[in-house]
Amino acid sequence: MNKLKVLFACLLLFALASCSTGTETKDKKLEAKIDNLLSQMTLQEKIGQMNQISSFGNIEDMSGLIKKGEIGSILNETDLQKINALQRVAMEESRLGIPIIFARDVIHGFKTIFPIPLGQAASFNPEIVEAGARVAAIESSSVGIRWTFAPMIDIARDPRWGRIAEGCGEDTYLTSVMGAAMVKGFQGDSLNNPTSIAACPKHFVGYGAAEGGRDYNSTSIPERLMRNVYLPPFEAAARAGAATYMTSFNDNDGVPSTGNAFILKQVLRNEWGFDGLVVTDWASATEMIAHGFAADSKEAALKSVNAGVDMEMVSYSFVRHLPELIKEGKVKQSTIDNAVRNILRIKFRLGLFDNPYLEEDKPSVLYAESHLATAKRAAVESAILLKNDNETLPLTSKVKTVAIVGPLADAPYEQMGTWVFDGEKAHTQTPLMAIREMCGDNVQVIYEPGLAYSRDKSASGIAKAAAAAARADVVLAFVGEESILSGEAHSLADLNLVGAQSELIAAVAKTGKPVVTVVMAGRPLTIGKEAELSAAVLYNFHPGTMGGPAIADLLFGKEVPSGKTPVTFPKMTGQIPLYYAHNNSGRPATRTETLIDNIPVEAAQTSLGNTSFYLDAGFDPLYPFGYGLSYSTFTYGNIKLSSATLKKNDVLTVSFDLQNSGKYPATEVAQLYVQDKIGSVTRPVKELKRFTRVTLEPGEKKTVTFELPVSELAFYNIDMMKVVESGDFGLWVAGDSQSGEELVFKVID
Repeated sequence: MNKLKVLFACLLLFALASCSTGTETKDKKLEAKIDNLLSQMTLQEKIGQMNQISSFGNIEDMSGLIKKGEIGSILNETDLQKINALQRVAMEESRLGIPIIFARDVIHGFKTIFPIPLGQAASFNPEIVEAGARVAAIESSSVGIRWTFAPMIDIARDPRWGRIAEGCGEDTYLTSVMGAAMVKGFQGDSLNNPTSIAACPKHFVGYGAAEGGRDYNSTSIPERLMRNVYLPPFEAAARAGAATYMTSFNDNDGVPSTGNAFILKQVLRNEWGFDGLVVTDWASATEMIAHGFAADSKEAALKSVNAGVDMEMVSYSFVRHLPELIKEGKVKQSTIDNAVRNILRIKFRLGLFDNPYLEEDKPSVLYAESHLATAKRAAVESAILLKNDNETLPLTSKVKTVAIVGPLADAPYEQMGTWVFDGEKAHTQTPLMAIREMCGDNVQVIYEPGLAYSRDKSASGIAKAAAAAARADVVLAFVGEESILSGEAHSLADLNLVGAQSELIAAVAKTGKPVVTVVMAGRPLTIGKEAELSAAVLYNFHPGTMGGPAIADLLFGKEVPSGKTPVTFPKMTGQIPLYYAHNNSGRPATRTETLIDNIPVEAAQTSLGNTSFYLDAGFDPLYPFGYGLSYSTFTYGNIKLSSATLKKNDVLTVSFDLQNSGKYPATEVAQLYVQDKIGSVTRPVKELKRFTRVTLEPGEKKTVTFELPVSELAFYNIDMMKVVESGDFGLWVAGDSQSGEELVFKVID
């Protein structure tokens, strides 16, 4: 049985539910310390704690503000000596000796860069995700960083949105599991461990649904959809012990998140019992002026604080206007006190009062061998094999000459991906470097990139690349996106390969040699045309520092691909939004509809099938959610349910045999999907409820078991109550969201 691995994701989320959250966990002695310190603080000192600045770089200027108690947190300072010096001012020269929290965007690694979070999600392995966050925490805390603005757990169903790279994709359950794993990795077993950093789930909430995929845009998410789809990952993070939360830039239904009391007070504080601190995103308080939600910075401060924000990032409206707002009676003194309590509580929990300084002569932990090994493992497990005709991969000993082309083959900066402030390209190992080292004198490697960078439109080098391809046994084409093309404010309207990359692939394919297209990108791209020209396609969401060796091992068979798509790949941009867990229409597609090239001239209006599909793209995506091939094959069989009829407090046990029916030792990500057939409101056609990685030798068979409490079938119904409704359910166990034979069960009252 494979129960331990199967239940890991469940334990991250639902065993944590048995632990108390919020005010129940408060230590009475700690609360007494907080109240005692608060009673000694002046109003100026309290408001100062609510002020977060970005480092000036000038110690004297910052020190002056710290002495007066006007700074609670500093971000973007990574010099250990400066951090110690500034902390010394706070502890020894300010009136009350309240420490500073030093913060940084440590998103997918500090120095050792892991695959972007979307890539980590493709591993479907919360253990490697937790390990990556732990490495990031160890490295960043070693220079004094104790707070990161991660994980980003926005549900993103539009790959035009650049920040899809920072999250875990389109699925609520997968994002919940991975987000909780990241929180656990960042924070470790205890926040007061010097190697722990406070996590900050963001962006609260709905930011990933920005209209048109344009960053910062409005969202229009009704409460039921918000509660069923967008809020659960944040609740899972709260149950995992997340120390802080960040508000998002967007307005939803006209209310910017930074001024939204419903999500910050009603949901986060009252329903979930969260007692940590809430920080704005960068200047998102004063950006409410541009939204048209606040007339000026004074009103922005008023609405932010009264909505439940504790700390303001960099826009200074709190320090400028809160004294006057309190004097005018528009903000209560108790509101300020509660915000400062939340801030002080985190500082105590981090152990900053007792251990504010770091040793400056300790051996460096940056780029430790174990860290690099973990990053490589993450890169291996996140790679997705999308196509492999005629067993082109892995490359065998018959291959004597390899042509390497494409702008991403040797682009150390680009393969680190977005949101890498501290990664260093000098430490990045590229595919070209790794393949040359691996092949040595045994395989000739010809390198002709053809293009200088991904956006390069010049065709001047393509002929050389094609000539190299003609001399080789196989062509490895490394294409995709530069890191700047994804991330914040890096949205795209067109998801085709940029520059002349498509022309490059067409030119090398024309030689007749098998082309292996290796993509490194920050989002799903519409690569249908390129995939048709390729014998194999290996997709890597920017794989980080160790991406080169990981990809080389996969191409040459030292490793076997096991990643799965954490987001649906569209055929064309016009299909977006496109995601597997959609509601059905009254006229669902049958997949027998007539497409545009087959329409007869003067066809009758109703001759094509009146269903929900596109005339040019059909209904299905290029690659569905949860999809990924292996060098081996897997067979699912003997699927059994513990009962066909269950009560609402029962646990459904699903068992099945999984066999490696191929010739390579390999890992399959087995997935469990459920559909609530009839509800008081329409329900998704499928929802992921469990997954597990199962490693099997050739011919080996294992019985795998999923346990699913019926309570996890609950959703917010027509009365906005979270309930399990009785009725019929469909269930699938398969290797992706479109496969598997349906089983049925019934839930009764």
